[in-house]
Amino acid sequence: MTLPRIRQLVFASQAQSDIETMRAELDLGPGFVDPGVAEFGLTYGVFALGDQFLETVVPVQESTAAGRFIDRSQGRGGYMAIFQTDSLGRVRDAADALKLRRVWNIDLPDISASHLHPADIGAAIVSVDEARPAGAWRWGGPDWTQNTRPGGLTRLDVTAVDPRAMSEKWGKVLGATAVDLGHEVHEVSLVGSTIRFLPGDRDHLSSYQLQVPDPTACLARAEAHGLTCESDSFMYCGVELALSAIDPAE
Repeated sequence: MTLPRIRQLVFASQAQSDIETMRAELDLGPGFVDPGVAEFGLTYGVFALGDQFLETVVPVQESTAAGRFIDRSQGRGGYMAIFQTDSLGRVRDAADALKLRRVWNIDLPDISASHLHPADIGAAIVSVDEARPAGAWRWGGPDWTQNTRPGGLTRLDVTAVDPRAMSEKWGKVLGATAVDLGHEVHEVSLVGSTIRFLPGDRDHLSSYQLQVPDPTACLARAEAHGLTCESDSFMYCGVELALSAIDPAE
């Protein structure tokens, strides 16, 4: 089995306008909305960055999982992390051995996926998906290769009350080894990206690190729209978006 990679990171918001906000601040291409999600009481936008994706989901009905997440988290933290594997069977076996509930499973000709319950895996919903062929991605929509923008998702930060235990659990599911970096920080290395587990007062997805063509322009747009900005990051839907320039060597 090849190590998985981060393929899609998800935010949750109460405002449909936040979907366009993300597109505008990061200068992303046209998004995709699958009409099938209406049965889950949601609308959303999925945007391609390289061959990876950012998504914002917005509940439009009462009693949705996303709505409960927003109420429970008070809008602090990311909603979901989606990893791509070439061996979903092994991931499912590992999750079952750890007694992690698989709350949603699907097996289609072009993709299979399992969602792990956030109360079991920790911090958020974790989905592990196997796409066929590997370069495809049903969730990005039929035209994502025409609508993508240069860039990528390089790191996910997870803040946890017990970062060691959570890093080990995520590592076992993903088939990767958790490494102790010291000062209660632990890291799981994947293909082209890492997951860093940091100490904090609650479990949540706290930062998505992105490579984009022009971080300065993105931050200027975010500041102009009143978002909370630092020197290399801004806050969006309760998540820090940390930006760096695309490495010309890649």
